[in-house]
Amino acid sequence: MHMHHGVPLTELNETAIIQWHAPTPPSYWSIDIEDRDSSVSRYPGLMALHVVFMTLAFFIALPVGIAMRAVKHSWHGLVIIAFYSLCALGCSLQYLVHEVDTGYTFYLNHRYDGSTHASQGYLVLISSLCLSAVDITRFFVRLYVFIKSRSKFALKSFWRDVVLGRNEIHDAAKYTGLDMEEPREFEVAEMKPLETSEPLHVRRSQPIAIIQTQNLDDAFDDERAPWVNSRSRQGAKQSRLSEGAVFEADSPQGSRHSDDTLHDFKLPSLIEPQAPVIHRIARGAFATLERALVFAAFGMTLSGIVIYTGGCRESYVNGCLAHLIKGGIFWCYGLVTFARYLGSFSELGWAWNVSPTGEHVSAEFVESLVIFLYGITNTWMERFGVHSGDPYTTKQVQHISIAVMFWFAGLIGMGIESKRLRRWLAASAVAAVGPAEASEPPSYRGSFNPFPALVIGVTGAAMSAHAQTYLFQVQIHELWGRLLLGSSILRCLTYFFAWLGPPRSILPSRPPTEALGSFFLACGGLLFIFSTEEVTIAAMRKGRDDMMMFLNVAVAITCFAFCWTFCIVAMKGWLKSRSSPRYPFSAP
Repeated sequence: MHMHHGVPLTELNETAIIQWHAPTPPSYWSIDIEDRDSSVSRYPGLMALHVVFMTLAFFIALPVGIAMRAVKHSWHGLVIIAFYSLCALGCSLQYLVHEVDTGYTFYLNHRYDGSTHASQGYLVLISSLCLSAVDITRFFVRLYVFIKSRSKFALKSFWRDVVLGRNEIHDAAKYTGLDMEEPREFEVAEMKPLETSEPLHVRRSQPIAIIQTQNLDDAFDDERAPWVNSRSRQGAKQSRLSEGAVFEADSPQGSRHSDDTLHDFKLPSLIEPQAPVIHRIARGAFATLERALVFAAFGMTLSGIVIYTGGCRESYVNGCLAHLIKGGIFWCYGLVTFARYLGSFSELGWAWNVSPTGEHVSAEFVESLVIFLYGITNTWMERFGVHSGDPYTTKQVQHISIAVMFWFAGLIGMGIESKRLRRWLAASAVAAVGPAEASEPPSYRGSFNPFPALVIGVTGAAMSAHAQTYLFQVQIHELWGRLLLGSSILRCLTYFFAWLGPPRSILPSRPPTEALGSFFLACGGLLFIFSTEEVTIAAMRKGRDDMMMFLNVAVAITCFAFCWTFCIVAMKGWLKSRSSPRYPFSAP
């Protein structure tokens, strides 16, 4: 519907709605729930079971399997088998629904032309099968080795070595020089702050001393060390790579540039020999694609809801896609940000901590890259469905300008995260005094890139003022716009406090502003989805245009999703702690 800039209406104008949109035809929801004919046999329970099985597959079994793969758990293969079993049951029920229920068959063939829910769902399953080809290949390799190495079949050894792959894990442990058994004696790694009476502003004015490596036996003799991370002496004897990483107040090595000192922000005692670049890229791509399946499942959930309720058709489709895609992005990234707060990606230094495994791309770079890709693609999509030569409407100019902001703000954000560009920007200051006199400020320990937060905040502020036809639509846009703006402000507060005290520990620091900001971001994204024109009109028709109800539903769903995220992250940490007993940490 074309919006106007007059006073928003408080009651529906059905004549104007019919003028711009065709009447809503029957849907699965209407023939199952609202307008159900008791004289016709209906089987809505089959569709409900389809939803249950696919939910268990993609939001329970798949995340658990991903967590088990990340920690190399031997039961990973069985969980993946359970995932595909649940998918098979879900797909079978969907097929059974359309075979048994004549109403569904008629509706599918005549009422929702161009439905792609099933085809897209099978594409996601095929993608997961392609990723599982790695596990299938490893299973047959283990089977081949088992057959060649044994003359007599033993069920117990077959289950342990072929099905669970525990012999493979034991070999990997021997290769890295780590014993899978818990050592009798070990030193507790501690993250202790610097004990000093100097005030904060005095310590912040001091340059960062260069990281100097030294023998582990002498690590605790240096009382000036702000933090020390050490391994057991037994582990140090096994690997010559084990070193003590110590910040000193006065380093004899002098100052070096960020490319050198940032490389030293790692704990060599926890680092395995780096694999070739191509292997690291392949592992990163595999992990990213595997986790992307969960977000693809969320997209299929939205698609299924749309098909079942019969929404997003004809003239509604463009606005519906915009709200679902953009709101879905904010929702998903809110969950990812909450996972970062809990400690996910701490090995990369993305949990507001010092990376324990050396240099990695910063989280702010990834945020800026996603923002850039979204802007550079969405700039051209606002004109979809218009004829050549049609003038630009006010709404199109609004949305295109926001996309252009995403485009160039994301580009600036990526540039700020580049160490090479950072070196260029500091070239004038270094040339004035010479490299020997240049020292890094404490802020070089972390990334303080405000542009991702700026983009989200400006988007929220702009959409809060987005003109709408009806007052209820104005109110709900204002609500989720303010939530996005609030998440942006909270991210800036995170940077403010981290600027005052940059992270020194490899442990996740869990700034509370990130917990609140991630909640605002996810809840705002969900309300973004709820603000679809078709949803708001349906709510007004049924007398459900209540702001408190919409907000409470969004908050409840967000809390449930955060609980699910917490359980997955906690389970992964529990599995990791069981498989790596050598590295416990004490409280600071």
